[in-house]
Amino acid sequence: MEERMEITAEELEQLAPGSFQVYDIRSALEIDHGGIPGSVATSTEKLTENPPESKAQKLVICCSRGQFSLELAHQLQEQGYDAVSLKGGYRSWLLHEMKKQQADELCEQVETSLRKKFRKQIWCNFTKAINRYELVKEGDRIAVCISGGKDSMLMAKLFQELKRHNKFDFDVKFLVMDPGYNEINRRKIEQNAALLEVPITIFETNVFEVANGSAKNPCYLCARMRRGCLYSKAKELGCNKIALGHHFNDVIETTVMGMFYGAQLQAMLPKLHSDNFEGMELIRPMYCIHEDDIIRWKNAHELEFIQCACRFTENCTMCDNGGGGSKRQEVKVLLKRLKKDSPDIEKSIFNSIHAVCLDTMPGWKSGGQEHSFLEHYNDDK
Repeated sequence: MEERMEITAEELEQLAPGSFQVYDIRSALEIDHGGIPGSVATSTEKLTENPPESKAQKLVICCSRGQFSLELAHQLQEQGYDAVSLKGGYRSWLLHEMKKQQADELCEQVETSLRKKFRKQIWCNFTKAINRYELVKEGDRIAVCISGGKDSMLMAKLFQELKRHNKFDFDVKFLVMDPGYNEINRRKIEQNAALLEVPITIFETNVFEVANGSAKNPCYLCARMRRGCLYSKAKELGCNKIALGHHFNDVIETTVMGMFYGAQLQAMLPKLHSDNFEGMELIRPMYCIHEDDIIRWKNAHELEFIQCACRFTENCTMCDNGGGGSKRQEVKVLLKRLKKDSPDIEKSIFNSIHAVCLDTMPGWKSGGQEHSFLEHYNDDK
């Protein structure tokens, strides 16, 4: 099998310390202006005439643009050395380092903005939900579930901040389930996680494939399977909770959708126990954060996240994913229109699900049992 001749700056960064040595064959003048830390300044002639005695280390040859180094790497390979050329040369490595520095600066800006610029709109509403609904407790091991969208990536950064500044100890795992994303979406998630310094754990499933084979309500099947896979993996990792990125507007829209299309007054709880995974709990720490503020945070840092990755969005009118043509999107547009005349309408809906008066309800469900006001109608007559 033909040996590989080149290595990228990104791959060089991943090599174990001590397993390689970089040899810089640029001119002395070029090297004086900068070089790769730990590299050995030499020349093609010197390295050809006096190669290293040991062949245990990988030899990485660096020139200005990766042209002369490629030829020298080939000669050293013929002598039995594990030699490769740095693809693109020193300029490529320098560009990689500049991008890393820019990424570090962006990540710092993102984290600072959560403590300052977006403190009131995002951070305070995040901690408000955690405290009001008792979502995080000492000793918790929480799987922060990341879909790759703006909401879950912001949630990951908020949990990192909470971990840094919280008064009691808890642990977090940043979990990404790949249900069958296309290559572009998968790569985007990985790039954003690296950019925002979120240490993700990715695991693969065939959720999209299975749901795609269902002729009846594939969206419902997809959602159920994804939830189950997340619970299962989280439990495998020793977690007792999974955190999902549903926000304030998701809560409002779900309530209205239930009334309009489900013939029921039903809200989205900030936390609930799993029926199928004993000891597991689902929490929604973004419960009080408005989507408009999430979008402002995203735009302020010029961040780009994946949109809905569902394969059925274009054809399914019942998908609960916010995509074009969905019932959720219809409700979103309706609420936006109503908000123009009644700015507090979303707040009113949110407050209403916290102040349900059963005395005025002709019927309700509790514990799976249906009840009627007639049960107690004559009690105080």
